[in-house]
Amino acid sequence: MEKNYDKDALFLHEKLRGKIGIAPKMNVIDKEDLSLVYSPGVAAPCLAIAENKNKVWKYTMKSNTVAIITDGTAVLGLGDIGPEAALPVMEGKAMLFHKFAHIDAFPICLDTKDTEKIIETIRIISPGLGGVNLEDISAPRSFEIEERLQDLGIPVFHDDQHGTAIVVLAGLINACKVVGKKIEDLKVVVNGAGAAGVAIAKLLRCVGSDPNFCVPVKDIVMVDSKGIISKDRTDLNDSKKEIANFTNNSNISGGLKDAIKNADVFIGVSIGKLLNADDIKTMAKDSIIFGLANPEPEIMPEEAYKGGAAVVGTGRSDLPNQINNVLGFPGIFRGALDAKAKIITPKMKYAAAKAIAKCIHNHELRHDLIIPATLNQRVAFDVAEAVREAALSEPGVCF
Repeated sequence: MEKNYDKDALFLHEKLRGKIGIAPKMNVIDKEDLSLVYSPGVAAPCLAIAENKNKVWKYTMKSNTVAIITDGTAVLGLGDIGPEAALPVMEGKAMLFHKFAHIDAFPICLDTKDTEKIIETIRIISPGLGGVNLEDISAPRSFEIEERLQDLGIPVFHDDQHGTAIVVLAGLINACKVVGKKIEDLKVVVNGAGAAGVAIAKLLRCVGSDPNFCVPVKDIVMVDSKGIISKDRTDLNDSKKEIANFTNNSNISGGLKDAIKNADVFIGVSIGKLLNADDIKTMAKDSIIFGLANPEPEIMPEEAYKGGAAVVGTGRSDLPNQINNVLGFPGIFRGALDAKAKIITPKMKYAAAKAIAKCIHNHELRHDLIIPATLNQRVAFDVAEAVREAALSEPGVCF
């Protein structure tokens, strides 16, 4: 029987009064210490930074600090619950930043849904930050907020989009090795056209990327709640119109079950219980299924395997092949901070995905082991090194 964590979690959160705090890096035990950390000694780093703003990276917490910023409108599995209710999730994410990448991260929950106010607020507070992790902000606002902040001079990264896409790509790289298919030859169906679905499609198609660095999946079909996204639909918002320009090459129409016929891969970032074994039987031989809806996947692994799937992943920690963002964001920000990167580029995202995939050696790969365990602390540092190298190799990306 699946354990219900609600009671224990409420007790823990009440006992701790939240999961994170702020701790000093040294003790102030005498006047000498006080003179160094505050007056008069603190004037020296202040004046050095005033003379050269870039020295803020050298003398302050900026070089190792990430703000996790949300408006609480798209909390995973819970929806629009507001900024206060989103705070426990942001605290948890801050803990993961610290545990896996030794990054000091803290939540900022904004009591507004106004895109302009969110952008303005982030710009105003950015001088003290080394990076911004946008979290649980509903689409399509999340796309605009992230895009318009790319000139901020520090990495601004919407993890619900790119973190999910990066880990999905890592899993897909290894799943292809298990089933003996080439990633560029796959027919992929992505169900769900929100933040994660759009980012997955763009990453797999190498949209905006250096073609010398990535291998694009040529055939992707995206499906939303109304069916297959095609150029013939008249109800598409701007984001979905963009999707239609680089997916659905054959311009097919219909619903999800039409889309998956003869498909090699199904990636679900939508809602649970959408497919059954008979649906999987209509897919290509040795199909790959990533049902990432939480807590109930689009299809449970045993059902997918019954239909002939060769590899199955979910977003759940109690099942094999957990496709979890924690494999990505700590190392991505660690690498970006170490390189003093101004942005996180597509090349850095691909480097992260490849690094995650390489954490499972080829001789270890099997249908139920295509992705590292979420608690594997080596992953973040392998990802960080790959991201740092990618950032330093691109002109103009780093300070």
